[in-house]
Amino acid sequence: MADPIRDLWALTKPSIVRMCLVTTVGGLMLAPGEIGFMGALAAVVGTALAVAGANAFNMWWERDLDAKMGRTKRRPLPARRLPPAVAVRFAWLLSASAIVVLALGTNALTTFLGALAIALYVLVYTPLKTRTPLALVIGAVPGAAPPLLGWTAVTGSIDLPGLVLFGILLAWQIPHFLAIALYRQSEYANAGIRVVPIVRGIPIAKIQAVAWSMVLVPISLMLVPLGVAGGTYLVGAFMLGTGFLAWSFTGLDDDAGPRWARGFFFASLVYLPALTLMLVLDVIA
Repeated sequence: MADPIRDLWALTKPSIVRMCLVTTVGGLMLAPGEIGFMGALAAVVGTALAVAGANAFNMWWERDLDAKMGRTKRRPLPARRLPPAVAVRFAWLLSASAIVVLALGTNALTTFLGALAIALYVLVYTPLKTRTPLALVIGAVPGAAPPLLGWTAVTGSIDLPGLVLFGILLAWQIPHFLAIALYRQSEYANAGIRVVPIVRGIPIAKIQAVAWSMVLVPISLMLVPLGVAGGTYLVGAFMLGTGFLAWSFTGLDDDAGPRWARGFFFASLVYLPALTLMLVLDVIA
């Protein structure tokens, strides 16, 4: 039996929203200055609405592609549980609400960055997915916005530590999504989505995963010399980063196939919350 509320909720991709909320809170906690409870709440709610709105637009746009993929064909739109007109209106409502909440509760810079992230994700990244594998890097830019939004909500400016937080999430996303593409490549091929393993080949995709995992280590450690994090985070970030990097290297073995890619994907899901936890522990210690 159809449940419209549950289906609308599914359009927001709740797991992605939750992950973005964690990184937004991280940005809020690390930024110097005071924002107050209502300002922090507006930053968190506004960012959540922005991510949810962009995801809903994405699912509306890709409804025909989703119908061709096993992991997405049961989503509300390809399964025809929701009319596309309802979905796109819901996406507009979420996105407009995000901008209003950020404008009323934070500052002009955070509002602008939130609106820009929505536009890049929906109007640039989404249509490029069927045209070029570079869409992965392009999509990582708005995907990395949440911690920067948390930072700018407090400071009202784009500072180097805020950009490092942005860089951590950007560098993390690419091996994360490469792992998905590696073990779901047949589904992406069927849907006509131009992911790296299909266009450039599996070895190139694995090399890119290693390269970005390698970049992730020094970027994550930059928070320490910038004075944002201390010893607890330094140890934790180094261990997590080198462990994640070591796992990526095991994928270069010729025998490493979909099983490795799936394991690497789950490792990425552990890495980001664990890194955020290290930051929180460092702040409250």
